[in-house]
Amino acid sequence: MFDGLLKLRAECENCGLSYDFADSGDGPAAFVILITGFIVVGLALWMEVTTDAPLWLHLVLWVPLTIVLALTALRLIKGLLITYQYANRAAEGRLEKNG
Repeated sequence: MFDGLLKLRAECENCGLSYDFADSGDGPAAFVILITGFIVVGLALWMEVTTDAPLWLHLVLWVPLTIVLALTALRLIKGLLITYQYANRAAEGRLEKNG
């Protein structure tokens, strides 16, 4: 489905389905920000309360974890949203003309 980290291929290698319909927009990024933030901030607060760790330790632990979680989750959630878009035949909203 992907050609690189987040760029979609023009079509599926197996069945030839064109990915022209696929537009996940900013949805994956919003989900990733909320999920990653919840995990990292929760763990950092727990560690601060239980161990009183120095600031440098927080930076060494949480910055790399945030980057790894965000990049892996972004690809996963983008693929998931595009799959749901295809399965539900989602399309751009259109206004109907009355009369």
